[in-house]
Amino acid sequence: MKIIAMIPARYSASRFPGKLMKDLGGKPVILRTYEAALKTNLFDDVYIVTDSDIIFKTIKEVGGKVIMSVKEHECGSDRIAEAVENIAADIVVNVQGDEPFIDTVSLSKLVAVFKEDIDQKVDLASLKVAITNKEDIENPNNVKVITDVNNLAIYFSRSVIPFHRATDVNVKYYKHKGVYAFRKQALLDFYNTPMTPLEAAEKIEAIRYQEIGKKIMMVETDVEAVGIDTPEDLEKAIQFLNK
Repeated sequence: MKIIAMIPARYSASRFPGKLMKDLGGKPVILRTYEAALKTNLFDDVYIVTDSDIIFKTIKEVGGKVIMSVKEHECGSDRIAEAVENIAADIVVNVQGDEPFIDTVSLSKLVAVFKEDIDQKVDLASLKVAITNKEDIENPNNVKVITDVNNLAIYFSRSVIPFHRATDVNVKYYKHKGVYAFRKQALLDFYNTPMTPLEAAEKIEAIRYQEIGKKIMMVETDVEAVGIDTPEDLEKAIQFLNK
């Protein structure tokens, strides 16, 4: 089983433009992420896939593997699918480019899903983290996920799911973390399918996989990644690195 990591890297970002090229302890954020992915020793290959000349050049200069996107893409899955189409791989792991402090334990759990799935019934694996704060649960920026008894995803939503009508029932809420591991064919099927109605309504790409019949195994983690979405996040990351 060949397992590769793909790190989608857009230079432009509305919240923090150019964040992937910001200096983090003497290296750009995206290079830190690339090197961290290599150091996990989980992957047979690690690639950056980008729409940016400067990111492409930065990774090339250190001898890294980088692919330039040909098309414009709405989401990370599409960008990765285009890049991986002609690469030999069984499992593709999406590593977030703005999370240089990679959670190796959680990624190991995602990879283990496919090593244990002898009958190949699972198409994707992704992460969820328990949330208990009322504001977090009601925040539409936090995508919530509910699963069946086998931890297969039933649905993802920006709304509060499940709706807690029976208040005497103990209900757990989970936030979806956008870290995925895919079977290559599932990724290509997603790429070759137009945006689906529920996906368009919720703006959640995981729903397209469900709408075309893919099975998503959810793996619980208690690690909140140190992502860099704002200048304040970058300062926190610098402090974290210095420690």
